Amino acid sequence: MTSKLLSLGLLQGLTEFLPVSSSGHLAIFQNLAGFDSPPLGFDLALHGATLLATLLFFRKNWWGVLAEWMSGWKLSQEKRGPGWKTGWAILGGTVVTAAIGLPLKSAVESAMESLSVVGCLLLVNAGILFLSGRLAGRAKGKQVNLPVGLGVGFAQGLAVFPGISRSGSTICSGLSLGLSPAEAFDFSFLMSLPSVAGAILLEVLDFGGTTNFLDSLPAGWWQGAVAAFISGLCALAVLRRFVVRGKWNGFAVYSAVVGLCAVGAGLSGRF
Repeated sequence: MTSKLLSLGLLQGLTEFLPVSSSGHLAIFQNLAGFDSPPLGFDLALHGATLLATLLFFRKNWWGVLAEWMSGWKLSQEKRGPGWKTGWAILGGTVVTAAIGLPLKSAVESAMESLSVVGCLLLVNAGILFLSGRLAGRAKGKQVNLPVGLGVGFAQGLAVFPGISRSGSTICSGLSLGLSPAEAFDFSFLMSLPSVAGAILLEVLDFGGTTNFLDSLPAGWWQGAVAAFISGLCALAVLRRFVVRGKWNGFAVYSAVVGLCAVGAGLSGRF
């Protein structure tokens, strides 16, 4: 059991941030390895671990945005820092994400059960990543603002489907809206913080509170969470290097190959 929890934690940490879709990989892995779906509580613990990894990795960014957004209420328009616009962009984008993502919950659950569907969505993801590589070379260096936040939030809402990478789709959206690769990378993960935290909170409330949530966790759950946290930090460091350099093709090819294999396995009826 411990090895399974560690494997799922490692997989979650790597694929949550690399633009290859964590939910798609977990769906495939559970089918091919004969794993039952992990308890919902454990799945939430893994997402909590990767959320902590994001908070640590971007600690200077989110603290700077928060400080400038809070101080912006007391300053005139010309004296407000860029964090003022970024804060509103995150808030607006989060509302759009929730408005799109929440109604899709049943459709997402159905998609998770089909290898063929997950495979097709991974092929769509490959197309998004190829496009990201092209857009990275045309960066305009635009600043984050509310319209950018709404556009990235829209992409994040659609990325709830297994096989569509949240990081890949939101970074691609940011690039298409004129952000530089570095700015698109940073904003993508700043945008993820309230959405992921909110989703975890809603699920914990569905459990009936933290006590019921903790009781649902399997023995040794913390080992999987630690694996997700550490592998997530490593994945963030690797991804930032690739994004800034515009090196997306490797991820795109990988996503396409995994997608084709999943489609083939699904159509063959073997899994």
